[in-house]
Amino acid sequence: MRDGKLDRQATAEALRTFLEDLVRASGLELKVTVRAVSADGTAPEGQAEVLADLDGRDKEILLERGADVLKAFEHLAFKALRLEPAYHEKIHIDSGGYRALRFEELKMTARVAAERVQQTKQPFRLNPMSSRERRIVHLALKDMPGVRTESDGMGEDRQVVIHPADAKSSHY
Repeated sequence: MRDGKLDRQATAEALRTFLEDLVRASGLELKVTVRAVSADGTAPEGQAEVLADLDGRDKEILLERGADVLKAFEHLAFKALRLEPAYHEKIHIDSGGYRALRFEELKMTARVAAERVQQTKQPFRLNPMSSRERRIVHLALKDMPGVRTESDGMGEDRQVVIHPADAKSSHY
């Protein structure tokens, strides 16, 4: 951290070192690529500032069962880098574009569900998802007229509910 902001270069180097050590210890055949997004200016809300990609012969292991191993690598990286949750969205760890595609699918699903809510005036509950995925849905719909979003539930069962707009504001 520097001046309350993520030090992108230092974070990228620390992340690269951590992921290379983790891959080596795991015995997986993966190549680690890490880069900081342009250091001048700030990334748009919800956009990553440090991008990491794990690719190679064993990438399918990372992506099995909804990318559980990839998510575990990310969780371990956040702990190892001692990143506060507020900075988690600034780091994006992917494998062959899997998570980038998942995030685009989430945005599209959110828009389709929001259009349904606009038409029917009935709330729509999305499937349970991670905090990062819920944030993507909230951001995708924050400027859409006629709807508001809120998270509901606890732990792994937490879901985004899209409501017809009223006086209440969006909730993360």
